[in-house]
Amino acid sequence: MRQAQETFTVATRGQGLYEVTGAIADWAAGRGIETGLLTLYCRHTSASLVIQENADPAVLTDLANYFKAMVPEDPARYAHTAEGADDMPAHVRSALTQTSLSIPVTRGRLALGQWQGIFVFEHRYRPHRRELVAHITGE
Repeated sequence: MRQAQETFTVATRGQGLYEVTGAIADWAAGRGIETGLLTLYCRHTSASLVIQENADPAVLTDLANYFKAMVPEDPARYAHTAEGADDMPAHVRSALTQTSLSIPVTRGRLALGQWQGIFVFEHRYRPHRRELVAHITGE
């Protein structure tokens, strides 16, 4: 059994979904593992990871708008407001999504579906540099 680990930095420009499929898939393919598992972990509490459709950008827009409606940015609703009106809603959105993904590796490639992509879901207004830790194991 072999394994490898890498940290990726993703620069965001504020709220939205940022596709990272290419960089993660290229790195995984270069590890020489034919059958295994990739774990991807987001080291933040106000951003998250999602696997979502990467063919129609309207899906990403609708998803972001849904989360804004579902978790309003209203400081009157939250006790934790010291870091701005978007901070606590960002924590809630992150809790409703995922900070870790597991993706099978089959025949040396990520076993994503035809329309699936990996996205960092930035929940804060300001640009950030988000760190993702990728860990792959297999043979």
